[in-house]
Amino acid sequence: MRFANKRPGGRTHMHCTASIMALLLGVILLASTPAWAQTRVGFNLSGMWSSLYHEDELERTDPGSPMGDYLGIPINDDARLRADTWDADLISVLEHQCIPHSSVYAMRAPSNLKISTIEDPTTAQIIAFIIDGTYTGPRTIWMDGRPHPSKFAAHTFSGFSTGVWEGDTLRVETTHIKTGYLRRNGIPFSDETTMNEFFDLHDKYLTLTSIAEDPVYLTEPLVRSESWVWNPYQVFQPIANFGACQPHPELPRPAGWVPHHLPGTNTIIREFSDQYGVPFEATRGGAETMFPEYQKKLKQMAIPRPRVFETKFAREHPKQKEQQ
Repeated sequence: MRFANKRPGGRTHMHCTASIMALLLGVILLASTPAWAQTRVGFNLSGMWSSLYHEDELERTDPGSPMGDYLGIPINDDARLRADTWDADLISVLEHQCIPHSSVYAMRAPSNLKISTIEDPTTAQIIAFIIDGTYTGPRTIWMDGRPHPSKFAAHTFSGFSTGVWEGDTLRVETTHIKTGYLRRNGIPFSDETTMNEFFDLHDKYLTLTSIAEDPVYLTEPLVRSESWVWNPYQVFQPIANFGACQPHPELPRPAGWVPHHLPGTNTIIREFSDQYGVPFEATRGGAETMFPEYQKKLKQMAIPRPRVFETKFAREHPKQKEQQ
């Protein structure tokens, strides 16, 4: 019988080989460990958050953006045509009453948030954040390094979201989003839209900056932001009883009725220009309306008299209005 040669200290070549193999295996496993198993570098988003409306309040709450107001949105002609033919009565149709908002718009809508976590039971590392409180319903942001699915995978209203930390900023990439609208006046986005979001914490304020890119309806990325304040006393209830919505006939309409405007027939889109004294050409939107330089072009346009001032005057001075 042949025995393995021994080294000083009594260790054999066989033992040394086994130790080296174990070490190499440990290095390989360490290198292949997903990023989520490492120490978290950012903050924990979990908690109750109350929405703030110091940005775009009338757009994000009621009454929402007026028909024909496309200012500041980098839309192309196709998106403009879609918005011009859209009718707000569409959401009263049974098939549309309970449709959630897609995530591109949902975070803009009036909503308080409840953010929770899914954690690995062994390591206590965060696998995912769950954002609830929007018209999308619960939305999952995966933090475990998993890849996005195939382009042929199903699209959903919330989409598929993954997050990574860039310093103290959480960057979230979302794909596979169902088509929807950018504003409640019919400006559309397609199911090819991708969205990058950046969550930042400043004291007790949570700020979200989003960048939406759509090769079908947008000529440039659309950048928007909104904020929430930490509120541990907030009583949470899913918005609009999401998940329990039951369609119900709201108006007597003939079977198969689909609210719409044929191209070139929608006169409502001019009301925003008339009411607020904005040149109609400017209300048509487009990338150039996003930038301060557009003010030079506005000075060369005819500015209509805004009717809102006349309405306000008549309401506040009824007797003087009658004398006129």
